[in-house]
Amino acid sequence: MSIPRILTCLVILAVSPLLQAQTPPPTAYTIVEALPGSNAGTMTVYRSGSQAVTDINHPAQPDGTPAHRILTLYDLKAGVSHTWDPAASPIACSAGAFSGDWGDPYESTTELSASIAKGDLKPVGMETVNGIPAKVYAGVTQGANLKAWIDQKDGLVIKAAVGAPGGPMQTMVDIRRISFAPPPASLFTLPAACASVHPPPTAAELIAAETGDSGANFVNAIYGPGSKASCSIVIRPVAAKTMAPINRRYQVAIDTTYNQDAPTPPHYEFGVGNDGTSTFSGGGLHEITNQIRNGMLRIDNPPPYFNLSMNIVQPGHGAGLSLIYRQCFAPTTMLYYVVKDPGNPGEGGDWLYAKAGKYAAAPTH
Repeated sequence: MSIPRILTCLVILAVSPLLQAQTPPPTAYTIVEALPGSNAGTMTVYRSGSQAVTDINHPAQPDGTPAHRILTLYDLKAGVSHTWDPAASPIACSAGAFSGDWGDPYESTTELSASIAKGDLKPVGMETVNGIPAKVYAGVTQGANLKAWIDQKDGLVIKAAVGAPGGPMQTMVDIRRISFAPPPASLFTLPAACASVHPPPTAAELIAAETGDSGANFVNAIYGPGSKASCSIVIRPVAAKTMAPINRRYQVAIDTTYNQDAPTPPHYEFGVGNDGTSTFSGGGLHEITNQIRNGMLRIDNPPPYFNLSMNIVQPGHGAGLSLIYRQCFAPTTMLYYVVKDPGNPGEGGDWLYAKAGKYAAAPTH
């Protein structure tokens, strides 16, 4: 939801002792709020237990943009959402996965509570907003002026405005109507066109399909930052799905001197022979193929990140280069290059650290 995320940039998040004493937020409601910005409109949030719907309406604009409406149904337990335009013919549906804040209006209260607890926002009186009595807080947080109207009865931010010091305030939360009656069950029914639409696989699901193991047992090596702790890394190329060792010749080159903050990045060059054998040059890149033992290569105490090249020799195909971040899950941590197609290494692969499970232990031979 866009409104809480805008406030997130301005407020340090936490839970205020002031609001902890209140009962948990309701899980059945209908809340209508005005959307901020020049493209006026409204968003209605319907919730019934573990299901929620956001109904966003934008009216026609003076520039000729027609009115449009977008519905999103959230399954809060499964972490899956479906979005569609009910006026479209035929209806086109998209699906996605989510975690954390899905757009719950009560999340705004959580976002403001830390500033209240710290004293950045102080009570300045009571006002009635859209017929709802609210306690008003105001102050400066994260360098911005912030004013919020909180319904003390149910702990909901009814209105919030932000602005730069000395500048005008802009309304970011503007709730117009609240009902705690359970919304009709029909609101939480997917159109037939959405029934067969599923979200794309998550990163963990992709890793599970690639390794035949739990995705939770692996970490992608190309994502940083690197571990602060030091360790040794054992590299092993394996086939996707089976994790069987790649029993063919391969080369490895490494540059442990690479500096992401250097004003001029190194220029690497890769030569390719007729049989697919590569040569490596540029920066601190140098070949360490002669250190391969029993199909594996051990790197002791690598830096937090380094450039690594693996070339599984194939005629007509040369080496590539990957920035690898050090991740240490044991004194000796396994790093697998999972080759998508062992018969055609040119299709590439993924660098995965094993942090747990049967592939985490380094082979003893």
